[in-house]
Amino acid sequence: MKRPMAVVTDDEQSKKVVREAGELAAGVGVELVLLTIIPQEEYERKREAMEDAGSTMPYTFSQAEQNARRTARSVADEVLDDVDVEYEVLGAVGREAHTIMEVAREEGVDHIFMAGRRRSPTQKALFGDLTQRVLLNFEGTVTVLLSDEEA
Repeated sequence: MKRPMAVVTDDEQSKKVVREAGELAAGVGVELVLLTIIPQEEYERKREAMEDAGSTMPYTFSQAEQNARRTARSVADEVLDDVDVEYEVLGAVGREAHTIMEVAREEGVDHIFMAGRRRSPTQKALFGDLTQRVLLNFEGTVTVLLSDEEA
């Protein structure tokens, strides 16, 4: 593992992933990349809601990326406080699987850590599965921490 990346959200499962990734990165002495993605649809909904509410200040792409970085930084501050690991915080807006792959390529990532949910084959077929898309398309190692709850 030379350049690991953890996909970060603000839920408890993601916090466990960041902690594990941080401890492993610290153990081998490498910097950890932390990435939070705001899905394109979520960004557009918020932007439209602000416009509909009569906001004179538009919700920009740059603001959304800053919000994503804030989420990653907040999680890192909470769970990596006592872990001796250097990390870089990134935020992005876009289609999640595509963005994970693009950032991984740009950052030279060779290992991705992410939270996953247990889903039936029918749920995967109907709703798609981010974890599955990353597992099938990433050319490095992917570590998935599955939640104990059923979806």
